[in-house]
Amino acid sequence: MLPQKFTDRMKQMLGDEYEAFIESFSQEKYQALRLNPQKVRADFAETGGFHLSPVPWEPEGFIYAASDQPGRHPYHEAGVYYIQEPSAMAPVHYLDPQPGEKVLDLCAAPGGKSTQIAGRMDGKGILVSNEINAARAKILSLNMERLGVRNAMVTNETPEKLAGLFEAWFDRILVDAPCSGEGMFRKNEAACEEWSPENVEMCAERQDGILDCAAQMLAPGGRIVYSTCTFAPAEDEGSVSRFLQRHDDFHLLPAEKYDGMEDGHPEWAEEAPDEIRNTVRLWPHRIKGEGHFLAVLQRDGDSAASRYGSYCPNGLQKGIREKECRPWLEFKNAGLSDRLISGPLFAEGVFFLFGDQLYLAPAGMPSTDHLRVLRPGLHLGTLKKDRFEPSHALALTLTAEDVQHTLDLPSDSPEITAFLNGQTLKGTDCPGWHLITTDGYSIGWGKNAGKIMKNHYPKGLRITF
Repeated sequence: MLPQKFTDRMKQMLGDEYEAFIESFSQEKYQALRLNPQKVRADFAETGGFHLSPVPWEPEGFIYAASDQPGRHPYHEAGVYYIQEPSAMAPVHYLDPQPGEKVLDLCAAPGGKSTQIAGRMDGKGILVSNEINAARAKILSLNMERLGVRNAMVTNETPEKLAGLFEAWFDRILVDAPCSGEGMFRKNEAACEEWSPENVEMCAERQDGILDCAAQMLAPGGRIVYSTCTFAPAEDEGSVSRFLQRHDDFHLLPAEKYDGMEDGHPEWAEEAPDEIRNTVRLWPHRIKGEGHFLAVLQRDGDSAASRYGSYCPNGLQKGIREKECRPWLEFKNAGLSDRLISGPLFAEGVFFLFGDQLYLAPAGMPSTDHLRVLRPGLHLGTLKKDRFEPSHALALTLTAEDVQHTLDLPSDSPEITAFLNGQTLKGTDCPGWHLITTDGYSIGWGKNAGKIMKNHYPKGLRITF
């Protein structure tokens, strides 16, 4: 049952389209996945075993059939794809992050858009993925790990705290703002039950504060993409209009519309400029997806001529020399391939210790000082007295060509099911650490001893299909 005040407002907004809009709530929602370009093979859409049709605004996005169950497939645990609603893939398309840039995802949990940004960045540059809610930040961190993201710092901070540490530092910022969730009514009944006009106004006020923090952190010439999953004008055209009134050094960029997308409506917001038509609305009765809104905001100026650039007010992460971690070096030389060892990953990164945990931060990563950080770069593993135990995160970033020993388990085999359930496997003739793969995709570690492959799949992730 949709709230009466909601339907009254939507009828006024949509006019002749209202009936089609209401009818969409009785239709099945579209389900989609987004391939991980850092892992997936080019022919996966044809050979992966699912019934896929493309999402128009995301080259790696595909709607899958109701009969498919990608969330219960070993490929999901291997980070081959991320299950994500089609409309939710649109904001990152318009953010257009590039390799080598400094990017902030300010409201990042559970990680769909952050992992999408990471795919576009191809491991180059700095991605800060932030979530204010501690429990949701942990989920965000796990999803970044599962997708094999190397160049991200996951933080659990308020926007205000970050704004005080990163003035004018980021090239691009995504603000997928907390909202009243009207666009998720078909997908999430709880969002419908929690809705009220008062909550809409509260969300709009909160969005104003979040956007102001984002503006403070954006470098001249940089881009903010603001998005919501609500239809409420106060949170959509209204939030953008109020932002432009407060920040005269920002303007809206025209956004290319795909079939079914609609211009924003300046008449739905108080004192909205005509350029609000450059924003984008996605309606569930027009597209294969849920309701969404987005705007592309650019700050005036030239980042190349800015005094900011490489300067980070919080400082950059300081590291240690790699040779100070003898157990790591022993593992690296015995278990990793010459190709990886001589490549840019270790040569360009910054090694540093969080207690007994060894991390590899991308060059130029902000310092962890003064921040609540869950994942500072790539977690390499744990120092345990005189030995090194590689992390699950490291396994998920590697390929068979990156290690000296592998064991491949077909995705339809009982062996991969046993591995994901934590069981030991039949070993190989080679002692030591093995990268476990499924159809060639890395999924975890095993350690061969006496021709028994001991299972190092994390206990907290073990599942039974």
